[in-house]
Amino acid sequence: MRSRDVTATPRLLGSGRTADVYALDDAWVLRRYRAGWDTGREADVMAYVHGHGYPAPRVRSDPDLPPGDLVMERLDGPTQAEAALRGDLSPAGAGHELALLLRALHALPPRPCGHVLHLDLHPENVIRTARGPVVIDWANAEEGAPALDWAMSALILAEVAVTPGRPEAEPTRVALAALLCDPPPGVADALDEAHRRRAANPSLDAGEKRRLSTAVDLTRTYADGARDGGTLPRSPLAT
Repeated sequence: MRSRDVTATPRLLGSGRTADVYALDDAWVLRRYRAGWDTGREADVMAYVHGHGYPAPRVRSDPDLPPGDLVMERLDGPTQAEAALRGDLSPAGAGHELALLLRALHALPPRPCGHVLHLDLHPENVIRTARGPVVIDWANAEEGAPALDWAMSALILAEVAVTPGRPEAEPTRVALAALLCDPPPGVADALDEAHRRRAANPSLDAGEKRRLSTAVDLTRTYADGARDGGTLPRSPLAT
């Protein structure tokens, strides 16, 4: 059966820094990169991890679509960030959930060049559905060593934690501590590469890039504390 025509612009559901998401029907959405980036690699890695039982959206092939369009399973539920802000998930619970998702991803059978890395796994990219958390936005996925994936997730959390005036800064620090309470080897060593990648990210504004060094220092403090078995900095929100 021929898939429905999705070349016309359907109803907008939401927008991110680089893409817009449109509703096709109750089961499928269209993700459209505004710059027209090719979604072929992203679709391939999503199909791979989903095929091995990892909680990622199903993808649907459509040869009529332009390269920047990707049809995927429609997910219902709040992001992890939304769930935490409204009190349905504790900050520590969010950090532990991210850690579980990273461990599960890196437990999948490796691909030719290494483990599948998401490289952008943070609370805005986890949808908490009725069947459990589902990881979205696989545009940055690569193959490599798991430590870099952990370092990227931790650094993204730390960037929020060191931003002055953000009400979620302190809860995010708690989530960061929970994420790094038992990391795999090499996370602290991978921070330099994570820093380089974040600094090169064109979606970060000048203020965000200026705070990166402070975020790296905070992340390293938690990563080193976990590695050495020492006492981690304690937050007043930690329980």
